Amino acid sequence: MNKTDKEKLKKVLLSQLKELQTDVNKEVASFSSNSPLPDINDQASLESERSFELRIKDRERKLISKVYEALKKMEEGTYGVCESCGDDISVKRLMARPVTSLCINCKAEMEAEERREEIILQSGGTTNQLT
Repeated sequence: MNKTDKEKLKKVLLSQLKELQTDVNKEVASFSSNSPLPDINDQASLESERSFELRIKDRERKLISKVYEALKKMEEGTYGVCESCGDDISVKRLMARPVTSLCINCKAEMEAEERREEIILQSGGTTNQLT
């Protein structure tokens, strides 16, 4: 990865971080301003919406951590190196997902393993072996 690509990716990460932090601050303010509703159905709907928003905010919080980690790796000189195999992660992949820590091959292998485990769990945790 050349210096120009690295600078461009750093700008993307910093922009993403600023946007995420702004969204989190807005959401926290909106939660504190809502008052209870007199109708129980309206209250239930509001609670359901809040629960959904909290799940989204939790994902955003995790993404913020990943952005900080990517920026830390940039400072350390390890950004763009696959954590699994040690190969360089392509600039194209980093542009698509700047917080990624795995090359496309390792990520595909990890997802295939997750699918295999899910199939085993769905089948009751047994394999189809003759005994």
